[in-house]
Amino acid sequence: MPQGKAYAIIAGASGLVGDELLHQLLAHPHYQTIYSLSRSELPFHSKKLVQIIHPELRVTAWGESDPTPQVGFICLGTTKKQAGSNEALEAIDFQLVKEVAATMHLLGVRHIVVISSLFACPWSPSHYLRCKGKMEKAIRAMGFDHCIFVRPGPLKGERAQPRKDELLVQGVFTLFRPLVIGPLAHLNPIPAERVARSMLELSLLAESNHTEPVTVVSGKALQADPHIR
Repeated sequence: MPQGKAYAIIAGASGLVGDELLHQLLAHPHYQTIYSLSRSELPFHSKKLVQIIHPELRVTAWGESDPTPQVGFICLGTTKKQAGSNEALEAIDFQLVKEVAATMHLLGVRHIVVISSLFACPWSPSHYLRCKGKMEKAIRAMGFDHCIFVRPGPLKGERAQPRKDELLVQGVFTLFRPLVIGPLAHLNPIPAERVARSMLELSLLAESNHTEPVTVVSGKALQADPHIR
């Protein structure tokens, strides 16, 4: 583990994975202060938590005396059904994530950890996966010391607004779990808590320079937590 106290900033802490990750960050002794960038106030408080509220997730004031966050976490994302159209989905999953990452880079963040999607690719025929792939490509070019992209499959956890597609996949894979082997194992639903824990542990490895400049962790690799000891 890196020595000394660290500062981190997280965007998307009100979501399924983001909420889990924020609580893990606040409980971890390595982090002295966690900055949360969100559209509205989070429903809890901590001495270690500093909330930055802006409707467009912008940081409009950062004094010279404010500490530089070494690590940035982005847990933003939506679905076409929630967004309402392909254009609205792209505005969040590509444009907004890219803008938040650029803001974090300007603040001095050196290591960034972003939740993406299994099979993300900028040339995918799927608009959703294409947006995720374009987002990853844009962030890779920003100049962070380390870029870590976590690509889970379907998520398990309690959302404020449950997604019917995730619930359906969870039910199907629970029924047919013994048959889910090989490449299909990537599609096993994964608890949001485990995704968050992987993001946290991978960030600590990045701070210690124990990861490649660009790291992508997908599907069943997250299930097994191969990077966590």
